[in-house]
Amino acid sequence: MNDTQQLDRLKRAALLKRLQQGGVPARQSGADTPVVPVGRDRPLPLSWAQKRLYFIHRLDPTASVAYHMPAGLRLVGALDTQALRNALDRIVERHEVLRTRFVERDGEPFQVIDAPQGFALGVEDLCVLPEEAREHAVVRAGADEAAAPFDLERGPPIRGRLLRLRPDEHVLFLTQHHIVSDQWSIGVLVREFAALYRAGVEGSTAALVPLGVQYADYAAWQQGWLHGNAVQAQVAFWKRQLEGAPALLNLPTDRPRPPVQRYRGRTAAMQVPVALTTALRELARRHGTTLFTTLFAGLAVLLSRLSEQNDIVIGSPFANRQRPEIEPLLGFFANTLALRVRVDAEASVGDLLAVAKNATIESFAHHELPFEQVVDALNPVRDLGYNPIFQVVLGLNNLPGSVALVLPGLSLSSAAPRRETSPFDLGFSLTEQGDSIYGEVDYSSDLFDAGSIGRLVVHWLTVLQALTENDASRVGTLPLLDAAQRNMLLHDLNRTHVAYPQAGLVHREFEAQAARTPA
Repeated sequence: MNDTQQLDRLKRAALLKRLQQGGVPARQSGADTPVVPVGRDRPLPLSWAQKRLYFIHRLDPTASVAYHMPAGLRLVGALDTQALRNALDRIVERHEVLRTRFVERDGEPFQVIDAPQGFALGVEDLCVLPEEAREHAVVRAGADEAAAPFDLERGPPIRGRLLRLRPDEHVLFLTQHHIVSDQWSIGVLVREFAALYRAGVEGSTAALVPLGVQYADYAAWQQGWLHGNAVQAQVAFWKRQLEGAPALLNLPTDRPRPPVQRYRGRTAAMQVPVALTTALRELARRHGTTLFTTLFAGLAVLLSRLSEQNDIVIGSPFANRQRPEIEPLLGFFANTLALRVRVDAEASVGDLLAVAKNATIESFAHHELPFEQVVDALNPVRDLGYNPIFQVVLGLNNLPGSVALVLPGLSLSSAAPRRETSPFDLGFSLTEQGDSIYGEVDYSSDLFDAGSIGRLVVHWLTVLQALTENDASRVGTLPLLDAAQRNMLLHDLNRTHVAYPQAGLVHREFEAQAARTPA
């Protein structure tokens, strides 16, 4: 049973218990109503998530760039360029959201779906450049592709660039705007592209399941049920859940926070070692919870200690694909949940995990209310310097749709451009791969230096290790420093003894030093 399945089981058990206790009435849910096609002869609304990104795009184009989703792939071998073009063209034809424009009418944004016109793929031959200049050109092209703004009013919201380095080596850059995609969508895109490219190379037809609905149908469905009694219980829950939560997590930063958030960022890689990953899974099993919850609990401890606040709110993306008809679609379905936990320094590790487990289950059981409506309901004091509700995000990707890309006749490796934006102060994006956990930390470069992020990751891993070693340990005693950091602080930085001559006078030593280094 994977982490997602276990969490679903826990959610169902918790909800059943509360229903049996009479604490929660049966509520109307969007998941109870199927998504059906709507007419294209009427204005098509945006989903709630799309509305938020469209508003950000119109308000601050710089902020909009922080919601780009760039990817890069190096392809070595016999690339069939026509098969690649045909595969991308077919995906754009198949998914309306990739040929959607966003326009305003009387101050209200709507979706406009264009007829299929192929994928916007630029091709550039770098073979003419000297050998040493090609890789520099690749890096520059990747950065340009990732940062070039989208015109959402004119479209399209996805584009690509194919660089030819040698007859048998290419680099493909693909950039989407988050308004039409999410993490689950990337898995769908990879599967369909692989099937279509293989079929093109083999001269066959890819067996893709026909799509019964499109993203615009989902957006209309969401707008249709998300009102009145259907959401009152969820709004009430989130008001109770987040009432009195701190507006800002006061982490120590390398520089003062700018008065207006500029979304400048960097990315650092991280890995949870195999032994620690195994220990965390065992810890989760002992306490009847999930791997995500143990990671969440450890991060809450770290943030509490660094900020000297015991009330912590962390954002977490949720796939939000509760209807089977939308599972094969590309689009921005993901919702972000605000997970709140109070870190008690006197509590045991077991107690902390119980609190984190309850917070996670309760929040996931009310996942259908879009984060945008949560913010509207809470109406927090807005500050242009930071995100409302939470400034740190944690995601664990263990989606069943995650697949590795395999193409016939090609050896593939990542050529992802370096990200230079971050929509949050800190964003931890982790992925389970076999016996270990790999991930990235997106961070605001206006606030943090790379060295600080490196130390923060070590602190988190140290806390997680301590969680697994003794379930009865008090939370306040969990260490932040690993052995190397502790040795540096206690010993290396205190090795200040210097042997000075015992005979003579102090001012003579100054004179001698000045004579040795007069400049």
